[in-house]
Amino acid sequence: MISKKSGAKTPSFDRDRDYIGFATLPEQVHRKSVKRGFEFTLMVVGESGLGKSTLVNSLFLGDLYNERVISKVEERIEKTTRIEKKTMDIEEQGVRVRLTIIDTPGFGDSVNCEDSWRMCTSYIDEQFRQYFTDESGLNRRNIQDNRVHCCLYFIPPYGHSIRQMDLDMLRRLQKKVNIVLVIGKADCLTKTEVQKLKKRILSDLEDNHIHLYQFPECDSDEDDEFKQQDRELKACLPFAVVGSNVILEVAGKKVRGRQYPWGVVDVENQEHSDFIKLRTMLISTHMQDLKDTTQDVHYENFRAQCISQISQHALRERNKLKRDSVSSNGLDQNETDRLLLQKDEEIRRMQDMLTQMQEKLKATHLKEMKMNHSNNNSDSVIDV
Repeated sequence: MISKKSGAKTPSFDRDRDYIGFATLPEQVHRKSVKRGFEFTLMVVGESGLGKSTLVNSLFLGDLYNERVISKVEERIEKTTRIEKKTMDIEEQGVRVRLTIIDTPGFGDSVNCEDSWRMCTSYIDEQFRQYFTDESGLNRRNIQDNRVHCCLYFIPPYGHSIRQMDLDMLRRLQKKVNIVLVIGKADCLTKTEVQKLKKRILSDLEDNHIHLYQFPECDSDEDDEFKQQDRELKACLPFAVVGSNVILEVAGKKVRGRQYPWGVVDVENQEHSDFIKLRTMLISTHMQDLKDTTQDVHYENFRAQCISQISQHALRERNKLKRDSVSSNGLDQNETDRLLLQKDEEIRRMQDMLTQMQEKLKATHLKEMKMNHSNNNSDSVIDV
């Protein structure tokens, strides 16, 4: 039995009902979606020591990095960026989400960081390419979506603004994935320092024409509370966050926070961190929009490029075949012309021979006629 929601009536077999029944379509979609489950892929990019693993564990209340090994200093000199993929299934109130975390250990850790971006962009393109291949195949019913739906890019709290290495990386990622900037370990900055750093970062992004994930505008029929929440989320970009895997007891209340000599930083206290706003945006309010933007914008751009490349390749192959065909036909024509010339010469020789034979036969025939005429004359004289 489908519960009544949003004024929808429970379906029945009563022929005297005064409604059609399509008001239950949202419930049908909801039931089917819940049964199928959801998929979400999150990429985390940033140099070591900015609290990426801790933040991911805090966001999803898990421990994905319990076997992590911290590299030694000498190992980081020639260290390159690599991809680590971790998957976990989360269920909440009957809704299942298959969460995939793409970590990039080694990013920005080596002395030469010029090619740190290459592994990240290659992985994103590879997932797009795999999805495009599966979508173009015969069995499209059970396509697994491994495309990266969001990239949390971590900015270090030290320094006066965003670094050149980060600008280069963001410039290469902006047209491939939804980027959400995060200032890691923001508890080492005061409120004034955090606001100044945010303004400088946004100014540098604008000067370098780098576009991050754009929050969709609220619909006119949204309630005032949701509109206010949307304005607050947009106003606090980039998110200055603090993560923690430790549960502390403060004033008889258990909180997730960090213990310092001067006090406790409560991760979920909005006066201390933007952690709650980031979690709300990423999971509660904009997860589906991140997936839709990935599908409608980034993947469509990649798909259009693939189709264009396939068309150009097909056109080049067609032109090549045409040139080869013309060249081949040209060779056949030359050979045919040569053979025709030989046949013509042979025919002319045969005609000459035939003419000579005819003239010889004609001459012989005339000679025989003269001889016969001479014999006939002799007989006549004799008879006379």
